[in-house]
Amino acid sequence: MKRLWKHVPVVAAVLILGVSGATHAGNQVRITEDRPYIYVTHNDRLVRVQRIQDEQHELSGGFARTSRKCPPFCITPKIPAPGVNAMGELELFEFLRFTVDAGRGLLVDARTSSFFERGTIPGSVSIPFTRFEEDPESDGMRDLLIKLGAKPVSEQSRSWWNGLWARVRNIIGSAEASEQGAWDFSEAKELALWCNGPWCDQSPRAIKALVDLGYPPEKLHYYRGGMQNWQMLGLSVILPDVSEVAQW
Repeated sequence: MKRLWKHVPVVAAVLILGVSGATHAGNQVRITEDRPYIYVTHNDRLVRVQRIQDEQHELSGGFARTSRKCPPFCITPKIPAPGVNAMGELELFEFLRFTVDAGRGLLVDARTSSFFERGTIPGSVSIPFTRFEEDPESDGMRDLLIKLGAKPVSEQSRSWWNGLWARVRNIIGSAEASEQGAWDFSEAKELALWCNGPWCDQSPRAIKALVDLGYPPEKLHYYRGGMQNWQMLGLSVILPDVSEVAQW
């Protein structure tokens, strides 16, 4: 299989559909009727993602819990910010296949690194939500946005860029539009972000921070189900290499 992501050393993801038919008769618990499993390339490893075949299997541990104190663990909205796309598991698979594989996107595990180390959705990169909440003027934020494909606007162009943003705000009538005007996101990657589940605010906070920076909402996707729904469906979880934790 060809090597993906030649320009930056991040986790790559490519999805290969399982083929239906008698050869997969042993897969009684399928992803869909005609898709028994998928393959995802995670950090140059080919990983088979499928559902647990034991129909008596039940969750145990933290993700089996139905109730957590709110606040802070309140139910999150389906759409964390206007214009952001919601996705379920099947949409996530298609995002891996058509967007990540094409080099135009990333599946982002926005949880803190301690959660990532204990297991992640195959194909994900670890970018903790706290990275998106750093000082917008910091070197760390600048480096992160450049890795995501954003381009800093030169000082010569900044006045023009700010003027453009002002016109955009007038057109859409939004007082919440970004005042930064220092970044060109036209070639920025599409991001699908997720965290621990519908009660977890880590990925919604990351998404809101990105929107505040000027990241186009239409380039942002939210997998609200997160790790809890992923495990509830019996889908494969992978233990990442230690080297993956600090890549971003």
